[in-house]
Amino acid sequence: MTKPIVLSVGLEPSLIDFSDSAYDAFPGMTADKVMAGLNRDIATLTDLGYDAELCLVDFGKTAKAVLQEQLGKRAYDCIVIGAGVRLIAQNTPLFEQLINVAHQHAPAARLCFNTRPDDTAAAVQRWV
Repeated sequence: MTKPIVLSVGLEPSLIDFSDSAYDAFPGMTADKVMAGLNRDIATLTDLGYDAELCLVDFGKTAKAVLQEQLGKRAYDCIVIGAGVRLIAQNTPLFEQLINVAHQHAPAARLCFNTRPDDTAAAVQRWV
């Protein structure tokens, strides 16, 4: 039996301006904390028996191409779109782009959504 393959898509933490009021719901957050959380999520998924990968994107300049290239490498059973993309209103166009790329290039993959960096495994487990 092969491991389910999961792709976790999120914003490149070093590009996020946490002083922007759009991120007020995440007080004290830093790029290092976000990256640590993302890495923990991948480790947790791996420990649970998934083949998990991380795909970090920018705010839209190359995000579509980066995700499309990643999806061309292998077939994913599940794609997680991170809360940093979805929950920040100004990132809605980016979210739409990523959903449409996933729909076009990985139509069989389940889509799921975390609500914070530490509940990605629960989101994946709901669908895979």
